[in-house]
Amino acid sequence: MYENIKERYLKGYIRDDQLDRYVKLDVITEEQAE
Repeated sequence: MYENIKERYLKGYIRDDQLDRYVKLDVITEEQAE
């Protein structure tokens, strides 16, 4: 799941606030979000 989120974030499909939400839902870790 992390690789999928990373790829979409780099393409601009995921905003920073959405990334924070993934962290709160324990989908990715704080370190991965950085």
